[in-house]
This record gives sequence, structure tokens and C-alpha cells, in this order.
Amino acid sequence: MIDRQKHLRRPVLAARQMSLAVLIALLAGCVSLAPPFERPPMPVPATFPDAHGNPTTGGENAPGAAAVGWQDYFIDPTLQRLIGEALEYNRDLRLAIQRVEEARAMYGIRRADQFPTIGMEADLARARVPADLSGVGRAVTANQFQVGVGLASWELDFWGRVANLKEAALQNYLASDAARQAVTLTVIEQVANNYLNLRELDERIMLMNETIASREKSYRIFKHRYEVGSTSRLDLKQVETLWRQAVALGTQLQQERATRLNALQVLVGKPVDLPHEDIRLNDNAVMADLPAGLPSDLLVNRPDIVSAEYQLRAANANIGAARAEFFPKITLTGSFGTASTQLDNLFTGPSRAWSFGPSVSLPIFDMGRREANLDVTKAQRDQAVTSYELAVQSAFRDVADAIAARQWLAEQVDALRATEEAQAERARLAQMRYDHGASPFLEVLDAQRDLLAAQQQLVETRRALLSSRVSLFSALGGGGFTNDVATPTLTPATPASGVQNPS
Repeated sequence: MIDRQKHLRRPVLAARQMSLAVLIALLAGCVSLAPPFERPPMPVPATFPDAHGNPTTGGENAPGAAAVGWQDYFIDPTLQRLIGEALEYNRDLRLAIQRVEEARAMYGIRRADQFPTIGMEADLARARVPADLSGVGRAVTANQFQVGVGLASWELDFWGRVANLKEAALQNYLASDAARQAVTLTVIEQVANNYLNLRELDERIMLMNETIASREKSYRIFKHRYEVGSTSRLDLKQVETLWRQAVALGTQLQQERATRLNALQVLVGKPVDLPHEDIRLNDNAVMADLPAGLPSDLLVNRPDIVSAEYQLRAANANIGAARAEFFPKITLTGSFGTASTQLDNLFTGPSRAWSFGPSVSLPIFDMGRREANLDVTKAQRDQAVTSYELAVQSAFRDVADAIAARQWLAEQVDALRATEEAQAERARLAQMRYDHGASPFLEVLDAQRDLLAAQQQLVETRRALLSSRVSLFSALGGGGFTNDVATPTLTPATPASGVQNPS
């Protein structure tokens, strides 16, 4: 008899196992209705133009800018220190990191939707029914005790709706981290440019102080000559005017330096100790050289382009989720536990209780809501494609502008160096002609003004040339920190100065 019962149970157990296997296979093999992702073709030429607008060659063997860390590119120790402090204390970068953590948490929510939610509950109910309603002619008081484990409404993701929503959340997370990298690169560029502006002003102030001291000395000499009657009052006032103008320009430069220093402190996020230095900036000791490479390198090096591509992938996944809304939604609910009217019998005797409730739902008429929702996701995908193409075009222009600026500013610096030398010689000859009575002092006045303007313009152009190299580094996506984020898990992230790579 026992053998026969075992023999009868075997088909039942086999059927249950087969049903479970089919269910698992269906869950594992859910269909994704998202369109296949295709990276849009580059809407820019295959090579960068040179300063004359002609296509360049030989960029295939150039190393990627992303492989060059900012510590290796910016070799000035003071600038390295400022950039390091900015990456730790800058508030814009901190806000970008917090947005990444928010996107990471949203991905965790979407990922959890793929798994059933199981909870435990305990209920106690006590009710009194009056005699005229009890059916037995007397009042009845009843108790009900229940303890169980329940399965909340769990969607069987046959059509990939939940999986596509999770994929969209993942791509949004990766896009937010790429945006964080773009903010990082922007902070590096802004700190470097502000530092160069300060050093430019330091050099211009140094030149101005030398000019002020020289003109003040000339004023004293002419004043003594005027007092002894060897020069006219007009010449004295012309010398004094030249001196006063230099003093006024010096105060303007000091004000501009204070403003630049305040801006640098906001970028760094803390007080900056950067006193004025009476030294000329060594142009070759600020940063290394950097080849441009190819436009295709921008697709993996520029954080803003990487972010736009992730957003495009997220838009594709949202289309899959919207398409899944046209198919039946199957959910499961259930519970298993024990129930009794007596607390003593709750865990003894025949008190087992369970429930199982699959549900299938499919809207039949919704006034075109699902079609409109699908149209929205397709329009958002089209916008993401356009945004991606705009990001590529903007990056291409940034690099092309930086390449042109680097070459033409270098030629301007050479021309201005020659101009400064010529103006210095002109000022010397004009002074000699005046001292020998061959020309009026107005000629000396014009020559000294032009010399000062040439000196100031040369310093400004040298700084602009260095800034163009900073812009090229940023435009190429340099920094050595792109693509440094891994797929997140459900483990909590540790707040820090950068996004953690979860394991």
C-alpha cells in the first residue's frame, strides 16, 4: 500500500517540477521589444582641419588624449596643487557626484522590480456579531489569528517591460557619471585658465611697476629741469601725464587680479594662497604638448559625447518598455501561513492556510494612451539622436578652434615679440633725439605709450596661447578618468570625492 502511494506521487511531483522548470524558462527567456541600438554616423569629417581649414593626416598613430592624465599634462606644481584641491572641494563637482548617486539609487529601484517582494505579516481580528444578526439567536464574539509569509504583486516580465525600465535606469546612471566626468574636465579647464590669467596679470603688473618707477624717475628729473629753467612746463606736464596714466593702469590691473583670485577661490572651493610674483611666466613649464588625434577618438574620450550616447541607449530601452504595454501584464500574488480562531492552536493542528492568485490584465480601450506613450518615447529617442549629433559637432568645433588658435596665436606671439623689440628701439631713439634737441618730447611720449601697449599685448597673447592648449586638452576629452565606472550593484555607495566603482 505504501509503495503504491509513492508510485502515485511520482507523476504529481514530476508534473510540479516540470511546471516550475517551464516557469523559470519563461522568466529567463523574456522578450525585449526595444529596437537594436545603432550608434549614429559621425556628422563631421573624418579628420580635423589644420589652421588653414585643410584636412590633416597622420592622426591615426597619435595617442588618445584620455590616456594623458591631467597630472602629466599640467606640469606646473602650483597649478597641479590648485587642480587637486578643486577636484576635492569644488561645489559644482560635488553636486554632479550627488546626481550620480541619485541615478545609482534609481537603478537599484528598477533592478529590484525584477524580483518578487516577500514579506511577513501577523493579523489579529476580534469581532462581535449581535444576536439578531448572528443566526443562532445570541450574540457571537469571534477571534481570528493569522501569521504568514506573502508574495506581493509580482509581474512576470514576459515582454521585457521591467527589464527595459531597468536598462534605461542603468544607462541614465552611466550618463550621469559621464556628465560628472564632463564637469570634472570643465573644472580642470577653468582652474587652469584662471591660474594662467593670474600669472598673466602678475607679469603685466610687474611690467607696469617697472614702467611706473621709470616714469616717476623721469618726472623727478623733468621737475628739477623745470625748476632750473632748462625745460618747459609743457614737457613737465607731458611727463607727469605719462606717469599718472601708468599709475592708473596699474591700479586697474590690481583690481582685475583681485577679481580673478576671487573667481579662482570659488572654483577651488576654499581660500587660495597665491600671492603676486614678480617673475615672468615660463611658457614651457606650464603644460606638455598634445596631438589632436582623430575625430573618432572623441566618441570614447569626450565625457559629454559618452553621456549623450548613454542617454540614447536609455531612450531605446524606454521604447521597449512602451511597446510591452500593448501585451498582457501577468502578475502573481500569494501567501502561506497559519490561521486559527484560538491563539493556542495557531501553530498546531490543521491551521495551515494559503492563497495563490495569478492575474492577467490588458486594457482594451484607453483612448490611444498606449499609442501616445509609444510616440512620446520615439520622439524622445529622436531628440536623443539629435543631441548626440550636436554633441559630436560641438566637440569637433571645439577641437578645430583650439587647433587653429594654437597655431595662429603662436604666430602672433612671434610677431609681437618682434614688435616689442622694434618699439623698444624706437623709444630709445626718440629719447636720444629729444635729449639732443632734434625732436619734441611728444615723440618720446608716443613711443613710450606704444612700447607699453606692445609689452602688455605680448603678455596677453602668450597667455592666450597657453589657454588654447588648455582648451585643446579639454576639447579632446583629456584627463585620464573617462569610462571609470562599473555597473552598479544593490550595495550602498560610499560618499566620497568621486564615484566609487562598486564590486
